[in-house]
Amino acid sequence: MSTSTPDIATPTGTAPVFQLQRIYLKDASLEMPHAPQIFLESGAPQIEVQMDVANERIADNAMEVVVRVTATARIGDKVLFLVEAKQAGIFEMRGIPEAQLAPVLGIVCPGIVYPYLRANVADLVNRTGLPPIHLAEINFEALFQQKAAQAQAAATQTRQ
Repeated sequence: MSTSTPDIATPTGTAPVFQLQRIYLKDASLEMPHAPQIFLESGAPQIEVQMDVANERIADNAMEVVVRVTATARIGDKVLFLVEAKQAGIFEMRGIPEAQLAPVLGIVCPGIVYPYLRANVADLVNRTGLPPIHLAEINFEALFQQKAAQAQAAATQTRQ
């Protein structure tokens, strides 16, 4: 008994291609503007994290996806540390239907890149002599849907 599944193919007849080519740390910086005096402060730091995802076509069949994070830790009104990092991935994409391209770039690719960013940020902070911070897991699907809803609301407001 043999079972076969039909090949998923695009209108051109070729199967879609999605392949990670490279992951790299594109940019990273760490600042400790109040060191060494800040080490004498007591209290738990308050940590603020901002994150963004961007993408850019770098060749006919290649996209770069960048996940950027800025983490600022404060004790009182003084900055303990400020970490900024950009983790990027190059993805080969061919034959992916246009309707599926945005979710792949906004959900799938950042989900692959983000764990590397988390590890690099933890390592940078750990090198300060402070305990590493571990960035929370991100639901990129919810983030993508939120951005899409905001863009749609903005487009609706501009038409009115």
